[in-house]
Amino acid sequence: MFFIKVIMKFLNLPIFHKMKDERFLKIKYFLIFGKKLKLNNPKTFNEKLQWLKLYNRNPQYTNMVDKYKVKEYISNLIGKEYLIPTLGIYDNFDDIDFEKLPNEFVMKCTHDSGSILICKDKSTIDIKKAKKQFSKTMKHNFFFFGREWAYKNVKPRIIVEKYMEDESLSELKDYKVFNFNGQPKLIQVDFNRFSGHKRNMYNTEWERLDMNLVYKINKDIQIEKPQNLKKILELASILSKNSPFMRTDFYVINDRIYFGEITFYPESGFGKFNPEEYDKILGDLIELPEEKREEK
Repeated sequence: MFFIKVIMKFLNLPIFHKMKDERFLKIKYFLIFGKKLKLNNPKTFNEKLQWLKLYNRNPQYTNMVDKYKVKEYISNLIGKEYLIPTLGIYDNFDDIDFEKLPNEFVMKCTHDSGSILICKDKSTIDIKKAKKQFSKTMKHNFFFFGREWAYKNVKPRIIVEKYMEDESLSELKDYKVFNFNGQPKLIQVDFNRFSGHKRNMYNTEWERLDMNLVYKINKDIQIEKPQNLKKILELASILSKNSPFMRTDFYVINDRIYFGEITFYPESGFGKFNPEEYDKILGDLIELPEEKREEK
């Protein structure tokens, strides 16, 4: 296991950035799953996500994963009332005037996944540390980590948004809807992300499924069904209607729905299911397009 982790870390070095995407994905897939990636006849959820990375390269996807540009897409399609207010968008960390920001805010990069700073008290921020973190992230092209094509040409910027809080007063629960050819089928809810990350999975009737994707489920915790679940699923269907697979994320705050983000490749298509059969069950729900749209 240690040897495999070393190899995968090695693969992310700039020297391998010129490696063909298909070869890179086949190597990484084999290291994680211990079996060959079948691109000629993909069957599982993870196999089909790899296929979509290579052959479903819709130029519009770039704007849809950009955390700033996607807001225009959302506003035009379902309405700006579902957007978390933007406080600022910056090309460089040094452009940020912290004195003009409110006491609470959320800062993240537009071009990757996971780089985030949640500020509840501006006086406690270590600006020097934050600059080091974000300046480093701004230099990285998230595409090379898992060859998620949609991220390849996203312009690295920093977006600052209004701090939002739900009834937990600690972390927002986001409802991640798995949509297959425009049809919502599965809802993932993550919680305790900063202290023992857990993840429960539900069907669209809000029945908890005895399965997990990467993170363990907590059978002792039953997430309350959102009162506006029907509306969440309706919005998810609208946003995903032209995509073979899309995950649409939403927050519910004081009974209001807010858009989170769009994801085309959950866990970059390298997430292990338990039980493993769900990889095939969800794979059966993805209808791959006949036309291959490769990068020219």
